[in-house]
Amino acid sequence: MGPHFWWHASGDLLSRHAVTSSFSTAWLRGDAKALSFLPDDYRHREARARAVAAAASRTVSPVLLDVLGAQNARLAPSPARERNLALLARPGTVAVVTGQQMGLFLGPLYTLYKAASAIVTARALQEETGRPCVPIFWLQTEDHDLPEIDHCVIPRPGGGPCRLALELPDAATSRAPIAHRHLGPSVLPALAALRAELCAEPHAEEHLSLLERAYRPEATLAGAFADVLSSLFAEEGLLFLDPRDARLAPLAAPVHRFALQEAAALSAALAVRVEALSAAGFAVQVHIRPGAPLSFFSPDAVDGPRYRLDPAGPDAWSLVGHPDSASIRQDALHTALEREPLRFTTSALLRPLLQDTWLPTAAYVGGPGELAYFAQLAPLYAHAGLPMPLAIPRAGFRVLDDRTRRWLGKLGLHADEVNVPRDALLTKLATRDAPELLETPEALEARLFGTFASQLEELAGPVTALDANLQDALQRTRATVRVAVSRLTGRYRSALARRDATAAERVDRLRTFLFPDDAPQERVLGLPYFACRIGTRAFTRMVLDACVPFSGDQKDLTP
Repeated sequence: MGPHFWWHASGDLLSRHAVTSSFSTAWLRGDAKALSFLPDDYRHREARARAVAAAASRTVSPVLLDVLGAQNARLAPSPARERNLALLARPGTVAVVTGQQMGLFLGPLYTLYKAASAIVTARALQEETGRPCVPIFWLQTEDHDLPEIDHCVIPRPGGGPCRLALELPDAATSRAPIAHRHLGPSVLPALAALRAELCAEPHAEEHLSLLERAYRPEATLAGAFADVLSSLFAEEGLLFLDPRDARLAPLAAPVHRFALQEAAALSAALAVRVEALSAAGFAVQVHIRPGAPLSFFSPDAVDGPRYRLDPAGPDAWSLVGHPDSASIRQDALHTALEREPLRFTTSALLRPLLQDTWLPTAAYVGGPGELAYFAQLAPLYAHAGLPMPLAIPRAGFRVLDDRTRRWLGKLGLHADEVNVPRDALLTKLATRDAPELLETPEALEARLFGTFASQLEELAGPVTALDANLQDALQRTRATVRVAVSRLTGRYRSALARRDATAAERVDRLRTFLFPDDAPQERVLGLPYFACRIGTRAFTRMVLDACVPFSGDQKDLTP
């Protein structure tokens, strides 16, 4: 069965500003205010050709090519990957880049969707322009937020979501780059639990064996992640780049030097951009600290905690969040950059600039949050004298497997109807399917209180004419009855929700599969369940086939 179109507003953007509008949602629908911050050039063939031509004028340094070759040689064998590496060494080749944090067992499904989108976009740009174009996955190994990636969630057919997590005692407080974190022994019980949950699925052995080969206690989070994702896309030749490599640190040093030397000017320009976005009514994804550079610094060691830098006078920087409130002199910071550049790591806003300094990036494929911070980037790229790549929305999917379709059929629902609060859905089913005519709670409340309020209104004139002091009593009576009717309606709503235990069980199953934790499936559930049920390569192939380049549409997949 083929894909069907659907739409949702993916993910809320975090912000300190009191605004409610998601930039990515507005941008995707072509809102003029959003387009003033980030043009939708990806929709237009001529603009795509210009972006490819601009990227084709840049070459990849021999050092980066050597490191890329060595990093990718450690991954699953792939003649297509070797061909793409050879193409990247040729002048005129461009790249389509995407990236992601290294979630356990690949993290949420959208990781797979981003990689597939980059591959399909690279193919389409190559066909349109005739220029070689290769897909590259940027491993975000410089991040340090372990609680965001130390787990994987799978659905249970008979219950709620199952969360599998590493037991890393310092996960909440660790500030070391993810590149240096090993999985440790707790990955073994996580794998065992995954096998116990999924071993009965038809393709379980194939996928679980792949995970067990990669996710070993001595492996790093990044290494295991790259091993599995490279196996999924070996036929497509997806390349992987880990920026946290000592051989690449000297190539990153000029970008960090730029961030340090231009900190005041950059933060001022970016702050103006933030205010403009806020004034336009958009949530702002990345907070700008006045005068602060966009680099992190590890004062103790390259694998030690990293800290943001804040101005602390004309010649010093404070390390934000350091337990001893430490600071560093400017000359010492520049000396460290010269001698040990691997102590410096990028922030969310600086990472794209590093990426596009190293690579001939024609396009970046991102999710809603990334599109939102791309709206902040124009002043940074302008100050650096570098053209921004095309920003392209990743494909989005909702998987309706045979179980989900069966449960929907039994309840007589469409998938979109499940995206409401649980009690509201159960109430809808109870009032729809009852043999006797049952009012909805809203209708009951309106009828009861409406009748009373109407009668009270008729009485108000004569009563207050008799004694004006009775006006307060009338208002108190109205409020008391309002509360009583609402309380009765709430109990009625609960009774409706409890009316059909079988329907409630099916609703809970559906919500686990389609809207776990009240979020879209792709943002919570991981690949293992779907790969074990459908097949690793079959599911990957299905996603690739359903990706429509330069679209941004969301679809249902019905395997």
